[in-house]
Amino acid sequence: MHARIYVNPRCSKCRTALSILEQQGMEAEEIRYLDTSPSVEDLEGLARMLGVEDPRAMMRTSEPEYQALGLADASRDELLRAIAAHPILLERPIFAMGGKAVIARPPERLLELLCARPAPGPSPR
Repeated sequence: MHARIYVNPRCSKCRTALSILEQQGMEAEEIRYLDTSPSVEDLEGLARMLGVEDPRAMMRTSEPEYQALGLADASRDELLRAIAAHPILLERPIFAMGGKAVIARPPERLLELLCARPAPGPSPR
Protein backbone atom coordinates (compact mmCIF):
# COMPACT_ATOMS: atom_id res chain seq x y z
CA MET A 1 0.00 0.00 0.00
CA HIS A 2 1.50 3.33 -1.09
CA ALA A 3 2.09 5.80 1.73
CA ARG A 4 3.23 9.43 1.60
CA ILE A 5 4.33 11.85 4.26
CA TYR A 6 4.55 15.59 3.72
CA VAL A 7 7.44 16.94 5.78
CA ASN A 8 9.72 19.85 6.48
CA PRO A 9 13.02 18.21 7.55
CA ARG A 10 13.76 21.13 9.90
CA CYS A 11 10.56 20.47 11.85
CA SER A 12 10.98 18.36 14.99
CA LYS A 13 7.45 16.94 14.69
CA CYS A 14 8.21 15.83 11.13
CA ARG A 15 11.44 14.17 12.23
CA THR A 16 9.57 12.41 15.03
CA ALA A 17 6.89 11.21 12.58
CA LEU A 18 9.58 9.84 10.25
CA SER A 19 11.17 8.07 13.21
CA ILE A 20 7.83 6.48 14.15
CA LEU A 21 7.40 5.21 10.59
CA GLU A 22 10.89 3.73 10.70
CA GLN A 23 10.21 2.06 14.06
CA GLN A 24 7.03 0.57 12.61
CA GLY A 25 8.92 -0.76 9.58
CA MET A 26 6.76 1.38 7.30
CA GLU A 27 8.17 2.90 4.14
CA ALA A 28 6.58 6.10 2.93
CA GLU A 29 7.36 8.45 0.10
CA GLU A 30 8.85 11.53 1.76
CA ILE A 31 7.50 14.69 0.18
CA ARG A 32 9.48 17.79 1.09
CA TYR A 33 6.68 20.15 0.20
CA LEU A 34 8.77 23.30 0.72
CA ASP A 35 11.12 22.13 -2.05
CA THR A 36 8.38 20.87 -4.39
CA SER A 37 5.14 22.69 -3.76
CA PRO A 38 1.99 20.56 -4.04
CA SER A 39 -0.39 21.49 -6.83
CA VAL A 40 -3.94 22.65 -6.19
CA GLU A 41 -5.05 19.20 -7.43
CA ASP A 42 -2.73 17.51 -4.89
CA LEU A 43 -4.13 19.72 -2.14
CA GLU A 44 -7.71 18.90 -3.18
CA GLY A 45 -6.84 15.22 -2.82
CA LEU A 46 -5.27 15.78 0.59
CA ALA A 47 -8.34 17.69 1.76
CA ARG A 48 -10.58 14.80 0.65
CA MET A 49 -8.36 12.23 2.40
CA LEU A 50 -8.29 14.37 5.55
CA GLY A 51 -12.06 14.77 5.38
CA VAL A 52 -11.88 18.57 5.58
CA GLU A 53 -14.11 20.96 3.69
CA ASP A 54 -12.37 24.15 4.79
CA PRO A 55 -8.67 24.17 3.77
CA ARG A 56 -7.90 26.20 6.90
CA ALA A 57 -8.04 22.89 8.77
CA MET A 58 -4.84 21.89 6.97
CA MET A 59 -3.20 25.32 7.09
CA ARG A 60 -0.80 27.02 9.43
CA THR A 61 -2.95 30.11 9.96
CA SER A 62 -0.44 31.58 12.41
CA GLU A 63 2.21 31.92 9.67
CA PRO A 64 2.96 35.57 8.75
CA GLU A 65 2.10 34.75 5.10
CA TYR A 66 -1.49 33.94 6.09
CA GLN A 67 -1.95 37.41 7.54
CA ALA A 68 0.09 39.15 4.80
CA LEU A 69 -2.00 37.54 2.06
CA GLY A 70 -5.27 38.55 3.76
CA LEU A 71 -6.65 35.01 3.76
CA ALA A 72 -9.09 35.45 6.65
CA ASP A 73 -12.02 35.91 4.24
CA ALA A 74 -10.62 33.92 1.31
CA SER A 75 -12.70 31.35 -0.55
CA ARG A 76 -11.85 27.66 -0.58
CA ASP A 77 -10.23 27.94 -4.03
CA GLU A 78 -8.24 31.01 -3.00
CA LEU A 79 -6.95 29.16 0.06
CA LEU A 80 -5.84 26.15 -1.99
CA ARG A 81 -4.10 28.41 -4.50
CA ALA A 82 -2.42 30.25 -1.62
CA ILE A 83 -1.06 26.99 -0.16
CA ALA A 84 0.23 25.93 -3.59
CA ALA A 85 1.96 29.29 -4.05
CA HIS A 86 3.17 29.53 -0.43
CA PRO A 87 3.68 25.95 0.78
CA ILE A 88 4.85 27.16 4.21
CA LEU A 89 1.09 27.52 4.85
CA LEU A 90 0.56 23.74 4.73
CA GLU A 91 0.29 22.11 8.14
CA ARG A 92 2.89 19.45 8.84
CA PRO A 93 3.45 16.58 8.94
CA ILE A 94 0.64 15.04 6.91
CA PHE A 95 0.64 11.26 6.51
CA ALA A 96 -1.48 9.69 3.75
CA MET A 97 -2.14 6.01 3.12
CA GLY A 98 -4.96 3.91 1.71
CA GLY A 99 -7.07 6.86 0.61
CA LYS A 100 -6.99 8.49 4.05
CA ALA A 101 -4.75 11.07 5.64
CA VAL A 102 -4.04 12.51 9.05
CA ILE A 103 -2.30 15.65 10.25
CA ALA A 104 0.27 14.07 12.54
CA ARG A 105 0.16 16.60 15.35
CA PRO A 106 1.15 15.08 17.63
CA PRO A 107 3.26 12.77 15.44
CA GLU A 108 1.78 9.66 17.07
CA ARG A 109 -1.49 10.42 15.25
CA LEU A 110 -0.05 8.71 12.17
CA LEU A 111 -0.48 5.44 14.08
CA GLU A 112 -4.24 5.87 13.53
CA LEU A 113 -3.70 4.98 9.87
CA LEU A 114 -0.96 2.44 10.48
CA CYS A 115 -3.06 0.52 12.99
CA ALA A 116 -5.98 0.52 10.57
CA ARG A 117 -4.01 -1.16 7.77
CA PRO A 118 -4.87 -4.78 7.15
CA ALA A 119 -2.44 -7.31 8.51
CA PRO A 120 -0.59 -9.34 5.87
CA GLY A 121 -2.21 -12.70 5.41
CA PRO A 122 -2.27 -15.64 3.05
CA SER A 123 -2.84 -14.89 -0.60
CA PRO A 124 -6.33 -15.64 -1.88
CA ARG A 125 -6.48 -18.73 -4.07
